[in-house]
Amino acid sequence: MSIWRMEPTVEQVNAMCAKTMVEYLGIEFVEIGDDWVRASMPVDGRTRQPAGLLHGGASVTLAESLGSVAAHLCIDPQQQSCVGLEINANHLRAVRSGKVLGIARPRHVGRATQVWEMEITNEEGRLVCVSRLTLAVVDRGPTDVDRRPTE
Repeated sequence: MSIWRMEPTVEQVNAMCAKTMVEYLGIEFVEIGDDWVRASMPVDGRTRQPAGLLHGGASVTLAESLGSVAAHLCIDPQQQSCVGLEINANHLRAVRSGKVLGIARPRHVGRATQVWEMEITNEEGRLVCVSRLTLAVVDRGPTDVDRRPTE
C-alpha cells in the first residue's frame, strides 16, 4: 500500500525539479515504489571535488533532494509544504567516476515532522553514503504562492 498522497510518476517528479540545482547536477529520479524514491547522479565535473572524488556536498544534495521530494509526495501541496530542519551524512566510500544511486525510505511520516533515511551506492551496489533528513511540515497561508523562479 502506497504512502503517497498522489500517484506520482517519475516524469512528474523530474519535471518538478526542472531548472533547479537537481537538474543542474544531473540528478534524475528513476523509480518510485510504494514507500521509497530512487534517483541517480553522475560523478563528473559538476559533482567532483578538486581531488577528483565525488564531493560530499553533492552526496548531501542528492540525499536532501531524495528526502525532500519523498516528503512532498506525502502531503497535500496546496495546503502544506515541507522544509528541512536538519540533515546529516556519513561518507563511507570514495567514487571517482560513473554514477551513484540513492534511495529514500521513511522513518517517520507525521503531521508536523517527517524523517527520511537515504542510502547512496556506487554502480557496484557498494555503500557510499548514508544520510538522515528531518523536515517540518508547515501549513501554507492564504497568501502563499509558488515562489519558484520561472527561469
